[in-house]
Amino acid sequence: MTTATLQKKVPAFSAPATGDQTLSLKDFKGKRLVLYFYPKDSTPGCTQEGKDFRDNYTTFQKLNTEILGVSRDTIKSHENFKAKKEFPFELLSDTDETLCNIFDVVRPKNMFGKLVRGIERSTFLIDEKGVLREQWRKVKVKNHVEEVLAAVKAL
Repeated sequence: MTTATLQKKVPAFSAPATGDQTLSLKDFKGKRLVLYFYPKDSTPGCTQEGKDFRDNYTTFQKLNTEILGVSRDTIKSHENFKAKKEFPFELLSDTDETLCNIFDVVRPKNMFGKLVRGIERSTFLIDEKGVLREQWRKVKVKNHVEEVLAAVKAL
């Protein structure tokens, strides 16, 4: 499987999404796409990150940019999370880790003294032609959306 590389076209992908749909990279041709990976629905950091993207959604839209959240949670979990937090964007379910592997975001994590595999909070900015233009890894939630917005404006 090919992994996404900066300044190169992102490998084609599709995944189940909220709203009873399947979304593909090609669905966003002609638009910029922010793909943000987060560890788990309804946890404090992931909720705050989603709310920050939600609160800036209209600004991203004005800049011809769509937002998609991605985690390994099920569609049912995503639907509840999206409805509860009123996210205006879709969430992708990556239970088989296809997208996680393309973007290389699964890492060993220490959880309560046990080593587990989990998503490293990461964000990717893809341009109108499907080229990966920016990536943020080991994301800290505070001020992250502002950084992403600045990068979108700079494109």
